[in-house]
Amino acid sequence: MRKVTRRLMLLDTASLYFRAYFGVPDSVKAPDGTPVNAVRGLLDFIDRLVKDHRPDDLVACMDADWRPHWRVELIPSYKAHRVAEEHAAGPDEEQVPDTLSPQVPVIEEVLDAVGIARVGVEGYEADDVIGTFTTRARGPVDIVTGDRDLYQLVDDARGVRVLYPLRGVGTLQLTDEAFLREKYGTDGPGYADLALLRGDPSDGLPGVPGIGEKTAAKLLAEFGDLAGIMAAVDDPASKLSPAQRKRLDAARPYVAVAPRVVRVAADVPLPAVDPALPRAPRDPAALDALTARWGLGGSLERLLGTLRR
Repeated sequence: MRKVTRRLMLLDTASLYFRAYFGVPDSVKAPDGTPVNAVRGLLDFIDRLVKDHRPDDLVACMDADWRPHWRVELIPSYKAHRVAEEHAAGPDEEQVPDTLSPQVPVIEEVLDAVGIARVGVEGYEADDVIGTFTTRARGPVDIVTGDRDLYQLVDDARGVRVLYPLRGVGTLQLTDEAFLREKYGTDGPGYADLALLRGDPSDGLPGVPGIGEKTAAKLLAEFGDLAGIMAAVDDPASKLSPAQRKRLDAARPYVAVAPRVVRVAADVPLPAVDPALPRAPRDPAALDALTARWGLGGSLERLLGTLRR
């Protein structure tokens, strides 16, 4: 019998398999010597997450386009330092370790054979897929990611929280509104404004020069949100310092476009999928072949055992 309110878990899959790749020794190999540390590490992560948090539904969200053109058009520096090769007719190629790239298709095949819903949408990042699933969810949502950008989705009233891995996925930072207010002085939507003002070198976002995290938090506390801050720039009676007013005024072109880049999309055209966790593999024959080819061993057996419970 299906629960009236189901708990949905959304995986920022690339974030997790990158962590698995760097956290599991590359001595973990397939029978032919090919490294499968990211594959097996991700399966172990999913097993632990399902055991510890017992979601009813789970979706592995994928980057169909890790650097969407519509974001680059607005801020050309967006993730530019991570481009390995530009492509005019499709997504740019991201810098990825040589022994990780071949593991990504294996991860996709294994998830599909197990029956774990996997969703990527052309022209969007996994963050956008997560944002849209979260917006549409009727019950509580656990977002598992090593990307703080998704803090913007935290919403206690709707039961939306971020589980941020500190060590593997055995030690997770439970990020709710109380955590955000203590750490950053803001709520979920306010975190997007804070990130926009502060900037993020890892994503190539310049931010407003001279406005760091603490200053951004103080401005948001005083003026409410980004619109309130920019209104204060135009108000001679506001309490902005002359230096802050000058910096924000000079940054108007950036501030005008950055919200669309920083805020995750909530209107991605998601395909129809069944997010329910499978009790048994969707394609046992394909899974047997993948297990033999890649030596998935105990990692897959543990996950299947957990899903049967």
